[in-house]
Formats: sequence, structure tokens, C-alpha cells
Amino acid sequence: MKRCGWPANPPAIRYHDREWGVPVRQDRKLFEFLILEGAQAGLSWDTILAKRENYRKAFDGFDPKKISRYTAKKKQSLMKNAGIVRNRLKIESAVVNAKCFLTLQKEYGSFSAYLWEYVDGRPIRIRSGVKVPARTGLSDALSKDLKRRGFKFVGSTIMYAFMQATGLVNDHSAQCFRSRMRFK
Repeated sequence: MKRCGWPANPPAIRYHDREWGVPVRQDRKLFEFLILEGAQAGLSWDTILAKRENYRKAFDGFDPKKISRYTAKKKQSLMKNAGIVRNRLKIESAVVNAKCFLTLQKEYGSFSAYLWEYVDGRPIRIRSGVKVPARTGLSDALSKDLKRRGFKFVGSTIMYAFMQATGLVNDHSAQCFRSRMRFK
């Protein structure tokens, strides 16, 4: 079975084969990826995959309502949690982003509705043979709007990785068995 070239270990292969690029429309799952992609900034995705379950436990199953109410005490306890990336700015951004996420949900009915408008409701595909970019005009626009709304750790490169992970963009290589899969 041929797949994209980047998964180099069993957790990455499982992630690629089961999740990466599969369109996500559930708000909680989208929020999870938003938090994880922000946590990954400056680190490898393998590091975040290895800590993913710890994140799920530490951040209340990625429930934005709960995270939006985190106190200074809770954030301090997260700074002591060796199972996650202990970066004060990244932890704080999760709380800020939860508040912004909830506001955006109210405005659009769901975060998913807001997000999928950027691609007219359907995943977009980079043409075969074209080098996969680190960012695009689309990720620039999404990043700019999220920043305007108060979100943190949502730079264009992070947003492009988020778009790939959540299936807004299908960047599977042409040879990859996932490249032409139909998703519901």
C-alpha cells in the first residue's frame, strides 16, 4: 500500500491512514486540531501525536466551554503537567482560543460552518506534481481573520497544517492510497 512520504513511524502512519486529510465537520474535533496545531508550533508533529492523549485528559476532552473558564490555578497546574507541552503562551492561547471559538460558534451557528465557507463546503485539492506549500493565500486569509477575532497561535503556516489535518485541503500525494478516497 502506497502512502504519502512523511509518516515515518507507527503513530504517524496510523494518523495518516485514519485521520489526516479526512474532512472534519464536528466542532469539538475541529477545536482539538486547533489546539494541537497551535501546540505543535516549533515542534514536530510526532511530539504532539505522542502527547495527544495527555492533551485530551489535561484539556477536558477539548471541551471549549470548560477550557474557556480555566482559572490561573488551572493554567498553573497545566504548566506542571509533563504530559503536554509546558509553554505558558500555548496554554494561555488554548483558553483565549476557546473563548473566541465559542463567540464564533454563536455568530455562525458552528465553527464548522465558518471554516468550511473558506473552501465552499468541499475539500480543495493541490494539483498533482505540485510541491505542497507551507502556506497559501487561503491559509493567509483564514489566519488573518482568526487573528482579527482574537485567536492566538493561528499563523498562516499553522492554519495550513490545520486545513490539511481537517480535510479542508487534500494534500495526499498522487500515489497515496488516500488521495482519491471519497469522504462523507
